[in-house]
Amino acid sequence: MTLVLGIDVGSGYSKAVVCEDTTIRSFAVMPSGGDYKEIARTVSTKALSEIGLSLKEIAYTVAAGYGASMVDFANHSLTDISCHAMGIHHFFPSVKTVIDIGAQFSRAIRLDNDGRIANFILNEKCAGGSGKFLQTIARILYMNVSEIGDLSLAATKPVDFTTACAVFAESEAVSRIAEGAAPADILAGLNKAMASKIVTLVTRVSYAPDCAITGGGAKNKGLVKAIQAELSATAFVADEPQITAAFGAALIASERLHVK
Repeated sequence: MTLVLGIDVGSGYSKAVVCEDTTIRSFAVMPSGGDYKEIARTVSTKALSEIGLSLKEIAYTVAAGYGASMVDFANHSLTDISCHAMGIHHFFPSVKTVIDIGAQFSRAIRLDNDGRIANFILNEKCAGGSGKFLQTIARILYMNVSEIGDLSLAATKPVDFTTACAVFAESEAVSRIAEGAAPADILAGLNKAMASKIVTLVTRVSYAPDCAITGGGAKNKGLVKAIQAELSATAFVADEPQITAAFGAALIASERLHVK
């Protein structure tokens, strides 16, 4: 049994995936905190402990993400964008457009027929299309981010927001609360505003079907529904959309091990 490890150290969450060839044996997802070096080791140990193993039993490790350079036990490091491409192509070979909604950034990635990156774009410095946007609104509504998706689907009169800027949308949400708008309607309106901003990125990389949504934002069912409405298309979402890049890193680790 030859095992490899893929790690994605994101700004919000860190993920580790243990694979045997292309088969996922275990994975773990944990908040990154401020010490990327420590969380990389911790999340990897957690994933390995699920199958009763330790780091010394891993044949090759590839790290990706915001804190990849801090993973001192990795054999190689790559951009998380290339790892997302690899992971999504394995999960959904027909996908040509990937929307990754992370804690700090959202990205649109265009793939060619072989799953290689043809183009990509980030949402730059604005948090309006990222998980940070949802965290801000969840805070003022006194709820957990994990509750947003289901609650937003219960909306009857979604609020129209005049901005997709995280800073101004917070003020606007407070105003809507004061006016008596229901939380579900506020959240549905915010999901729509986010979806509009995200699809603008998608348009800039020349959208082509099929589409997949990854990252923590993909767990928000209301946001996924809003993006699909903007695209007039159905999007694939993996069972665990946060581990896509870590899985891709593990696949690359397996490839590199076999060509050594």
